[in-house]
Amino acid sequence: MSRIAAHGIPSRREFLKLALAAGAATSLAGMGSARAAVPSNARIVIAGAGAAGLAMANRLSSMLDGAKITLIDGRKAHYYQPGFTLVGAGLKPASYVESTTGEFVPRNAEWIEEAVAEFDPDANAVVTASGRRVEYDFLVLATGLVLDYESIEGMSADLIGRDGIGSVYAGPQAAAATYAEMSRFADTGGVGLFGRPATEMKCAGAPLKYAFITEDTLTRRGNRSKAELIYAAHGGALFGVPIVSEKVRMLYAERGIETVYRHVMTAIDPARKIATYDTPDGAKELGYDFIHVVPPMRAPQAVRNSPLPWQDGPLAADGWVEANRDTLRHPRYDNVFAIGDIAGVPKGKTAASVKWQVPVAADHLVGTISGTAATSAYNGYTSCPLITRIGRAMLIEFDYNDNLIQSFPGLVAPLEELWVSWVMKETALKPTYYAMVRGLA
Repeated sequence: MSRIAAHGIPSRREFLKLALAAGAATSLAGMGSARAAVPSNARIVIAGAGAAGLAMANRLSSMLDGAKITLIDGRKAHYYQPGFTLVGAGLKPASYVESTTGEFVPRNAEWIEEAVAEFDPDANAVVTASGRRVEYDFLVLATGLVLDYESIEGMSADLIGRDGIGSVYAGPQAAAATYAEMSRFADTGGVGLFGRPATEMKCAGAPLKYAFITEDTLTRRGNRSKAELIYAAHGGALFGVPIVSEKVRMLYAERGIETVYRHVMTAIDPARKIATYDTPDGAKELGYDFIHVVPPMRAPQAVRNSPLPWQDGPLAADGWVEANRDTLRHPRYDNVFAIGDIAGVPKGKTAASVKWQVPVAADHLVGTISGTAATSAYNGYTSCPLITRIGRAMLIEFDYNDNLIQSFPGLVAPLEELWVSWVMKETALKPTYYAMVRGLA
């Protein structure tokens, strides 16, 4: 039996194999964009210059020769969002996740530094916040989503880092402020509340991770017996993939993290330190000394006000863009694609999903330009390095059908708490992420 199987710690040879495999995967993915560029004068607008939009712009700039690629986004800062939990754990400074949008914009692309205020797909045009009208032949929606803290009565992002309130989602400074509040809680104990919203959300594993991180911090400081930790699940399970949900349930039980189900947070009273939840039995109040708030997440207003979202079904209420789950092409506007968090597909709101979505959407867009049918398909790949202790994680990878996928079979077992999975989260994923943003992976 290998040391990985016996102890969860890879031998030197096994770790080198893992590193080489990761490097080879990145290199080979980048080679896919080294094909001869297709001549084109198409006007391509990419709405949003986060991870998905920048990755798409860079990939298309290498696949097309002569196309006019326009990125529209007012955000000058770029954040490595998978690092927010590391900042929230006190392991990295806020600066660890900070860079700028401009350093990733391809040289042959135009960047309009303002938000899209209106989408008019019937006229093949968008209107920016300043009223500038930009026409296109193809539109790629990569707007990301909005964090709707205000839909929780009494809550706003300004409260993060005060009165026991944390939330790693709101940005680098919020993640650092969350750690400060959690650290004070770990020194004194009390009641800690965790949970997630009932909406679709980015990185659904992060709320689970932060409960694990808090529990481990308490344990390391010798104060675990002074704290009661409660995870309020929004539905009847802890995670959307049943086998993963059961594993987390078992780990929570082992570590004394109480789980309550079908609890959706609706209000908070910071002065009284009470959170209110909608439950099958009516409104329920829970007191806290520390709470990690995860807000409802929705499409940006400009998207919701357009014809582009789903018109019915489970993805319609919050404005997710209608998209074929395999090709990411809009079924009613065939020159429109959706990638990243805004895409209305059953899975895929992680940075790892973007890595697999962008090549598929690019293939189909370029295939339309060249008159060549693309055959690539997105299978719903989603990845979550689920931290379970500082220094241990489970690398959870799955598809639309909740099948577990193993990128490193024989080296990383998906439901085992491994040091090597932690190293991937803490060290290896960041360079892979930036390679993806530059269109190389």
